[in-house]
Amino acid sequence: MNFSNFKTNEQGLIPVVTQDYVTNEVLMLAYMNEEAFNQTMSTKKAHYYSRSRQTLWFKGETSGHIQHVQSILIDCDSDTLILKVRQEGAACHTGNFSCFYREIMTADDMQAQEITTARVLEEVYQVVLDRKNNPKEGSYTNYLFDKGIDKILKKVGEETAEVIIGAKNEGCDEIIYEISDLLYHLTVLIVEKGATWDEIFKELGKRR
Repeated sequence: MNFSNFKTNEQGLIPVVTQDYVTNEVLMLAYMNEEAFNQTMSTKKAHYYSRSRQTLWFKGETSGHIQHVQSILIDCDSDTLILKVRQEGAACHTGNFSCFYREIMTADDMQAQEITTARVLEEVYQVVLDRKNNPKEGSYTNYLFDKGIDKILKKVGEETAEVIIGAKNEGCDEIIYEISDLLYHLTVLIVEKGATWDEIFKELGKRR
């Protein structure tokens, strides 16, 4: 679809809602003109039009927080786009992952709020990656990295065995705890091997 097919406002702009492509979390709202749209399509990296500066805006050009576009959707009226992206770093200039980090209304029952599995694993991954790049004295994660791949694999094996043992017992409390341990140690292994949860999610998506 060409930009000429879109219904733009008086300034020739179309609003763009940007989402995390794994969790669908809304990261930001911005605008595109024809140049920004064409640059986004050709580079597969998000470009917008800055209304305040009145110029093309390559997201992450100065901050390094680039948005790698995974898909683009248009709404039924052809007047709003959705960008699904893999966000490097933070989408918001405040340093928050999403620009929508301030709650005006919260759920009556906070326990009813859901946290997506993908987002939690990504957050744990980022913490583990930071420990590898910026070692912290006394950190168990750094202890594992210092001991190397054999120690990490040993812990993955031990945690796997504990999941199996826990699954033989009544109830699910124990297995929830043990699977959490296993996922943490798998995250350490993923970082050690230079892979990402994103790549694993993509592979899992092929098996649906």
